[in-house]
Amino acid sequence: QLQLVESGGGLVQPGGSLRLSCAASGFTLDYYAIGWFRQAPGKEREGVSCISRRGGTTNYADSVKGRFTISRDNAKNTVYLQMNSLKPEDTAIYYCAATKLIRGGLTVREYDYWGQGCQVTVSS
Repeated sequence: QLQLVESGGGLVQPGGSLRLSCAASGFTLDYYAIGWFRQAPGKEREGVSCISRRGGTTNYADSVKGRFTISRDNAKNTVYLQMNSLKPEDTAIYYCAATKLIRGGLTVREYDYWGQGCQVTVSS
């Protein structure tokens, strides 16, 4: 059974950092581009960052550029999202998703498989 599981979320103060992990089971991540998305209460799900199958291409939403870094370790079947300088507006449920496209993008419809999400709350 193909499954994605996010972890690493939690409560952090403004300016703090978190690292999210997206672990795959039931399939090999090598053949998938991965995206991170988030959804705040009352808002649509939006793309945060994505990484190509081999990690050579990454992309970020303007709102997180310079603060978030996506990476992947195919040997561990895991993708990471390092989030620094967190702001209250980063508060949301964060999801990882997989697509068979080589590079993927920041659009929800490009992705075929989704994790259940993890909560990130930035508050003092």
